[in-house]
Amino acid sequence: MLSIIIPTFNEEKLLPHLLSSLKKQTFKDFEIIVADNNSTDATRSIALKAGAKVVGGGLPACGRNNGAKVAQGEWLLFLDADVILPPNFLEKTMTEIQKRNFSTATCLINPLSDRQIDKFLHEVVNLYLRATKNFFPHAPGFCIFSKKESHELVGGFNEKIRLAEDHDYVLRASKIGNFGLLQSVRIPVSVRRLDKDGRFNISVKYLAVEIHLIFLGPIYSNIFNYKFGHFD
Repeated sequence: MLSIIIPTFNEEKLLPHLLSSLKKQTFKDFEIIVADNNSTDATRSIALKAGAKVVGGGLPACGRNNGAKVAQGEWLLFLDADVILPPNFLEKTMTEIQKRNFSTATCLINPLSDRQIDKFLHEVVNLYLRATKNFFPHAPGFCIFSKKESHELVGGFNEKIRLAEDHDYVLRASKIGNFGLLQSVRIPVSVRRLDKDGRFNISVKYLAVEIHLIFLGPIYSNIFNYKFGHFD
């Protein structure tokens, strides 16, 4: 079984689209766990109505860990609430993961946008994911596959890290197992943060984060003023 874990905070607008895309999956052997950070909207009721387990959340690392604690699956898939999966996404990714014997994996990304600048920026990210996968692996937090055994061996996500906890997670996981960048399908991702904060500002911020990771290591304080759940 695959356990799909979704951290949320006031996601009543976008969570239904993800849940709808999960219902349409050709791969059916999964459960849905929503780790909610005290949403003040209808997020929790939407999740419960869809048949999801709902547990307490917090920042993304906390939510993912809380979800993993109650997961029944041998495999975990960490998603964000603003992604939408193609109908064959789970079937293709799980087949590739097992065929290539990965213990942790992510996939390439496509923007949920027709703008050329968004397509360009996401291809830059894809290029970086490819370039670093063998020595400094990255996996966007909105799509990380992990064997539950591997998740437990590395102690889950480091909840003390303020930003790029997803990179820290797969970097540690890659040292105890096989990390892979899946080629069979891409995940469509929201551009709402780009719309909210600006494409130039986000690009500069992400570049600064990456420089910090390379030369100074994990980020334990919010020095980059990166906000969560501020899209409305």
